[in-house]
Amino acid sequence: MAFVGAVNEESGEKSWWDFANCLGVDPDLFFPERGASTKEAKEVCRGCIVKEDCLEYALSHGEKFGIWGGMSERERRRLRRQRALARRAASEHAV
Repeated sequence: MAFVGAVNEESGEKSWWDFANCLGVDPDLFFPERGASTKEAKEVCRGCIVKEDCLEYALSHGEKFGIWGGMSERERRRLRRQRALARRAASEHAV
């Protein structure tokens, strides 16, 4: 991930990326080979003040690979399914 900070051109404010624990960390850590441990990457994410922003970014942009917001691809897929089921259940109860 090791993002280069982005600035909101309209407001001049820094992006959440500028506050991420992973800023400056080797991106390969967050994109482990299949079957490799994700523990180190998740440890970087643990306690990150923008962890939720990172996770929501990955979910909204369909990131299929890597550790984002402390979650693996599999964990994000599970979360997307849970959210979809919850939305479906809420809409069925609203009718």
